[in-house]
Amino acid sequence: MKYFRYGEWRGGPDPLAPPYDINAAVDALGDAVLDGGSPREAMTEMLRRGLNGRRGLDDLQAAVRRRQREARRRGQLDGTLQEVRRLLDTAIGQERAQLFPEPTDDARFREAQLDSLPSDTARAVRELSSYDWRSPAAQATFEQINDLLRSEVLDAQFNGMKQALEHQTPEQLARVREMMAALNAMLEADARGEHTQAGFDAFMESYGDMFPGQPANLADLVDELARNAAAASRLMNSLRPDQRDELANLMSGAFGDSGLQQEMSRLSDSLRRARPDLDWSSGERMNGQEPMGFSDATSTLAELADLDELSQTLSQDYPGASLDDVDLEAISRTLGREAVDDVAALRSLERELEAQGFVQRSRDGWELSPKAVRRIGGTALRRVFAQLSAARRGDHDVVDAGAAGERTGYSRPWVFGDEQPIDVVRSVRNAVLRGGAAADGSSVQMQIDDFEVYETEARTSAAVCLLVDLSYSMALRGTWGTAKSTALALHALVTTRFPQDHITIIGFSDYARRLQPAELAGLSWDMVQGTNLQHALMIARHTLAKHPNSEPVVLVVTDGEPTAHLEPDGHAYFAWPTLPETAQLTNDEVEKLTRMGATINVFMLDDEPRLVRFVNKLAERNGGRVFSPSAERLGEYVVSDYLRARRGRRSRRAG
Repeated sequence: MKYFRYGEWRGGPDPLAPPYDINAAVDALGDAVLDGGSPREAMTEMLRRGLNGRRGLDDLQAAVRRRQREARRRGQLDGTLQEVRRLLDTAIGQERAQLFPEPTDDARFREAQLDSLPSDTARAVRELSSYDWRSPAAQATFEQINDLLRSEVLDAQFNGMKQALEHQTPEQLARVREMMAALNAMLEADARGEHTQAGFDAFMESYGDMFPGQPANLADLVDELARNAAAASRLMNSLRPDQRDELANLMSGAFGDSGLQQEMSRLSDSLRRARPDLDWSSGERMNGQEPMGFSDATSTLAELADLDELSQTLSQDYPGASLDDVDLEAISRTLGREAVDDVAALRSLERELEAQGFVQRSRDGWELSPKAVRRIGGTALRRVFAQLSAARRGDHDVVDAGAAGERTGYSRPWVFGDEQPIDVVRSVRNAVLRGGAAADGSSVQMQIDDFEVYETEARTSAAVCLLVDLSYSMALRGTWGTAKSTALALHALVTTRFPQDHITIIGFSDYARRLQPAELAGLSWDMVQGTNLQHALMIARHTLAKHPNSEPVVLVVTDGEPTAHLEPDGHAYFAWPTLPETAQLTNDEVEKLTRMGATINVFMLDDEPRLVRFVNKLAERNGGRVFSPSAERLGEYVVSDYLRARRGRRSRRAG
């Protein structure tokens, strides 16, 4: 019987450990959101950087760009045209060498024919196609031109065919034409919806030796052929117009009357219809020195197209982007196995964040779940309390004489006017210790000094409205991230530590609106003109009216004076500088809130003179206070002011 002993793993990193830290990932998302980013931006940024030593998308994209630069340095695209010209010049030279010693008129006539050849390579080749060569070597060299063109073109379209056509014979060319005719018939049947897998299998049984990749179905075959055809089209577009015309004419002449040219045209049209999503029309600029043949150049452009597509999916900068879009086979071919592991780890992280309910997909991209927002709000709150000194934190509740308070567990001597419940046990004990008990224990005589009462805490509820400026200037001044972080921190404080309080976050730019925490976390500033504080105060007034028994608290975070107001028809009207009408309507809302007993405290994030004058007048009307914190200390100021304000009016008067 075998026995096994299990112990702690000591062979290096735990092989069963996940390749990421989900809590660290959520905190990284939170940091980006608290700095002002949207959830989609935060998610993309985290995936760009990578986690736990794994390469992120930025590093992978950089590696792809290096491969693109290397591919563009491989050579020039007109290599086949240069080779045809070289072969043509060689053949003409060999023919002249044969004719020169001959003292006949025929030799001179032939030399005149060679002298009058057009400078255009394609036209020269066409004229020499019917020339009766005197030099066998020249004729053999000239025949290499058509062999070269046919093999290059066919190999560019069907990878690996160059070797199959190394010794071209009429029988070989006839079989290629038959294969292309069958392929075109199969593609046309597929376009009509009549293709079957059995038809593809029969095609591969007959011509599978011409397809080294051994595609499993027609879709795989079309994908490969279409990418090659699109690359060949881009190659032609990359040449100068004169080069493009020369090469096209040369190719047309090379196929002659074999029927291959017609089948090639049919195939190109079918592939364009099957894959219109590919790039068929752009060009490419190469910066290498060595000429490349048509087939090699086409392969290079196909590789560049794959690299461009890979770079696009790695950027994740398109609607509905997901790491599932990244082709792992392309990653493996391009960057190696280690890069596949990096992408797989990022995919797992993305899926785990979604599976654990921290993020969720929407039509507009990633959104944070309420679970993630609560965690981020807690992070924001910890940041704020880290800035507060112990003295400034203090106790968040007021020891008060109200009988409706909660017992603290302590008691104290009764004084005139106290309404707290009497601590009967301690009161009787005090009388007994004083000697007020009868000798026979039948009674206890109590005096005023014997009485003690329970100490209680007054728990006043507050209704808090935090008004946050969302206007474009908040982003320009770099204060939007701090404002968002402050709002999330205050929401977390109220909901977790003071659940009896009510908090409403109101964002305002040209219009104002209530914001839910999840919406706030994913919110960005509004790229519109207008700071409609009037509308925000109006919403705050309606909100506070729903909580008449709570202490009304209004906190305003802004960096500009009001520049918009609501017209009677409900539309916002913007004007800068501030119109007297805008200022008056805003002050009217201040008056209404003041009559409700709400104190409005303003946190200015700019010292622009017009803003300073406006908020100072607002404070005079309302009795509130004005703060000018730095952006870094905004959260500290707002949270501290809330803790002070929620003590209630009685506490403030006592202070």
